[in-house]
Amino acid sequence: MKTQTLNNLKVLVVDDEAAMRMVLEMRLKDWGCTVATSEDGGAGVAAAKQFRPDVILTDVSMPVMNGLELLAAVRHESSGLNPLPAVILLTAQGTIDMAVEAMKHGAQDFITKPLNYTKLRAVLEAAGQDIALKTQSRKLAAKIEHPAFGPFIGSSPRMQELYELLQTLAASDTPVFITGESGTGKELAARAIHSLSALAGGPFVAINSSAIPETLMESELFGHEKGSFTGATGTRAGCFEMAHRGVLLLDEITEMPVALQPKLLRVLEDRRVRRLGGSQEFQFDVRVLAATNREPGEAIRTGMLREDLFYRLNVFTVQLPALREHKDDIPQLLQHFIGELNEKHKTSLTTPVAAARPEALELLCQYDWPGNVREFRNVAERAVILAKGEWIEAAHLPPYIRDGGEGAAAVSRQAGNPGATAADAERQLILKTLEQAGNNKSETARRLGLDVKTIRNKLKAYGLT
Repeated sequence: MKTQTLNNLKVLVVDDEAAMRMVLEMRLKDWGCTVATSEDGGAGVAAAKQFRPDVILTDVSMPVMNGLELLAAVRHESSGLNPLPAVILLTAQGTIDMAVEAMKHGAQDFITKPLNYTKLRAVLEAAGQDIALKTQSRKLAAKIEHPAFGPFIGSSPRMQELYELLQTLAASDTPVFITGESGTGKELAARAIHSLSALAGGPFVAINSSAIPETLMESELFGHEKGSFTGATGTRAGCFEMAHRGVLLLDEITEMPVALQPKLLRVLEDRRVRRLGGSQEFQFDVRVLAATNREPGEAIRTGMLREDLFYRLNVFTVQLPALREHKDDIPQLLQHFIGELNEKHKTSLTTPVAAARPEALELLCQYDWPGNVREFRNVAERAVILAKGEWIEAAHLPPYIRDGGEGAAAVSRQAGNPGATAADAERQLILKTLEQAGNNKSETARRLGLDVKTIRNKLKAYGLT
């Protein structure tokens, strides 16, 4: 009776001994495999092109073209195929070193002669599992080539709700207030609204209030005339002028100096702007979007955001979900980043990363991701660099994820107690992660998926150096 474990696995047997080819063909067919055979390496390369095997089972020592040369030729000829066929070597004791060398160049495994058929079947079953994972990753990659919505990746119900809301808002011209934790993609949401709107042909200008020194903020917003202040060596248009007939994103609006907020409100209401040191007013036609990672009500209570400015900007609210709220999108997100990072680090020139092992993917899905998609991408990049092969293993993930997320994720859960505000939770998360990172701000930023400048600004706001 044929087993179902290896059913329809396509195996190409390459061996110069006819008896060995015959025995292997009979055994593999009995296990449920579809089998083709070749008598030497050269014929094996040609057969691989026609047969498109899942696995190539090849002898190492053969005339004309040996197993290593066959491996190199097949990988070269199949470079456009995804996935590449797995190559398993059959070797006598005297050629084990050669087989080990072949594994460094991409062979799946090797088995010594005389063959242990129990081991052979186990190796083939492992290859079959790898093929299933690669097939799944190809399906995810096919979805990503035609993403559900602009720059966002994910097809979960939570993300589908977001896409529908963004499409609705793109059809209007009202102000939108975008909220969400750091790393959830607030600027991506703003860009999606812009690209889907009637203003798509106009400019998209983003200004981050937390990244600009307070002394320069007014100039960035409104522009300045030559000589209006020390260092103003020329005339410069502000963000409202640059965004004329387009979209302006006021990112991290709660970090804007409170003294500047009444001036901003006046400009928004009048739809006219005057450069610093200038006398002429410029009329603008700009759709204004605002974003913050703080809870707006708390920002108003603490005096960081003027209530009248908030109501001027908050005609519609978009709340971006934290990654922990749509973890079923993690496999698709990971596949997206694998493709992007293969290209960035040129792993496609060697052995591109195909997917994550199930145990690694499980760890990624268990972690709470306090830094959200930004942190996720950083972890994915680390794993792709360390993988140096087709698979992301659990060992390629950071220790704080391998330990079950008892580092930053545990802090995130503790910070989310019912009595804590969003600002309290953020402060506790940053300070605890900083402590765990040995007061290393760069490492803290990496773990949380934030920019180190953001960490410095937060610590300064907390009165810490």
